Amino acid sequence: MTGPDAIQRRWARVVGFSYLFALLPAVFAEFYVSGRLVSDNAIMTAQNIIAHERLFRLGIASNLLVFAADVVLVTALYIVLEKVNRRLALVATFFRLIETTILFVAVLNDFYVLRLLSGASYLTTVNSDELAALARVSIGAHGSAYGVALLVFGFGSPVFCYLWLKSGYIPKPLAVWGLLASAWIGICSFAFVVFPELTKVITVGYYGGPIFLFELTIGLWLVFKGVRQRAL
Repeated sequence: MTGPDAIQRRWARVVGFSYLFALLPAVFAEFYVSGRLVSDNAIMTAQNIIAHERLFRLGIASNLLVFAADVVLVTALYIVLEKVNRRLALVATFFRLIETTILFVAVLNDFYVLRLLSGASYLTTVNSDELAALARVSIGAHGSAYGVALLVFGFGSPVFCYLWLKSGYIPKPLAVWGLLASAWIGICSFAFVVFPELTKVITVGYYGGPIFLFELTIGLWLVFKGVRQRAL
């Protein structure tokens, strides 16, 4: 296989920057904001969101930035890897774009939460406890949509990682790590659909940690090292 051309090398750095750009706002939105404001108690969650509405909105805005960056990332991945195997690159791209579409839709649930807790006059026919419960259900729907998106990610990301492995553009151990981590998060997401009680045993650190480390590492590698000039 010939080495990457100039266009592939430029877009490989876009891949790296996209990975790194998305990590911090994703952690902020899904862990910091959610961890600070959301609990199993619907009334407490509603009170937290009302008291810290700006923080909740910052979480929404951060997610929107992440999902927009995902579109750029997937486009860049396709440009870099389509010469390795165009058909597989297209399959991976479609799955990843479906994933991103689901995540954009998930954000609508967050706006619905804000509307339920807005105190608007048309909500006066519903008591505050019921509104809090509805808001908490909507937050749960956001989480369910995220789970479905991760399942779809588990179809697309391993294919991209296989193409990285086949291309020789990055170190093979890194590509293998990404392939296994991507498959693992897909397997876990599917298992959670059938056996939701597993979420108490397999926490986000166990199923999300490996892919986080992969994306951080490949992001840094592509930004500072780029793709190898001659594929192996």
